[in-house]
Amino acid sequence: MPAHKDTFGTPRSLLLLGGTSEIALATARRLVARGARTVWLAGRPSPALEAAATHLRRLGADTRTIPFDALDSEAHEGALGKVFAEGTVDLVLLAFGVLGDQATDERDPVAAARVAQTNYTGAVSAGLVCAGALQAQGRGSLVVLSSAAGERARRGDFIYGSSKAGLDVFAQGLGDALHGTGVHVMVVRPGFVRTRGTTGRAEGPLPTTPEQVATAIELGLRRRSEVVWVPGSLRLVMSALRHLPRQVFRRLTTV
Repeated sequence: MPAHKDTFGTPRSLLLLGGTSEIALATARRLVARGARTVWLAGRPSPALEAAATHLRRLGADTRTIPFDALDSEAHEGALGKVFAEGTVDLVLLAFGVLGDQATDERDPVAAARVAQTNYTGAVSAGLVCAGALQAQGRGSLVVLSSAAGERARRGDFIYGSSKAGLDVFAQGLGDALHGTGVHVMVVRPGFVRTRGTTGRAEGPLPTTPEQVATAIELGLRRRSEVVWVPGSLRLVMSALRHLPRQVFRRLTTV
C-alpha cells in the first residue's frame, strides 16, 4: 500500500469507545466546540449513556449511541463496523476501562481477570477493529487512553497497572504498524484523574482532571504526538521512578 501524507484538521466525526467516560465526554465537548458535528457513543446501554448523548446533542452535535461491551470481543467487528459503514470517522478515542479494587481482586482471581480482560483484551480487540477501519478509509486518528500506572508495578494497583502496561505496549506497536498509512495513533498517559470513579481513592502525584486531559488530547492531536503525558511534568517524575532501585521504589510505594 502506498504511503499517505499525514494530515490533521479539527475532527468532524468522533467515535468514543467508553461513551460514559468523563475523559471521553470532556474531549467530545471540547472538539464539538471546535467544529466536530457527529459523535458516536459506544457503551453498554444505560440511562447514563443516553444522558451523555442528550447532553452532546444540546451542544449541537449529531449524537448517536451504539451498544458495545468490552468483554464481548466477538461482537466488536459487527458493532463497530456499523459506525464506519455510516461514513468517515476522523477520530476514535479508546477510553473504556475499569479500576477494579486491588485488595478485593487479589482474593478473587475471577474479578482480577475481568479487569485484565476489560482493560487489555477488550482494548486489543476493539483497537484492531478500529485500526483496520481507519486504514481502509486512508486517514484518521486513534487515541488510546493508557495510564501512568502502567509505567511500573506498584503494590497498591499492580493488577490495574499491569493491564494498562499491556495496553500501552500494544498501542505503541500498533502505531508503528500503521506509520505511513495515514492513520495516527496517540497514547495518552494521565496520572491520577479526579473523576466520580476515583472519589475516595488516595491521589497520586500531580493529579489532573478530565478537562485537563481533554485539553492535552486536543493539543497532542494538533502536534501529531505519539505519546502524551498529563500533566506534562509527570513524564519526568515517572522517568525518575522507573529507574529507582526496586527496594527503594518498594518502600516509597507501600507506605
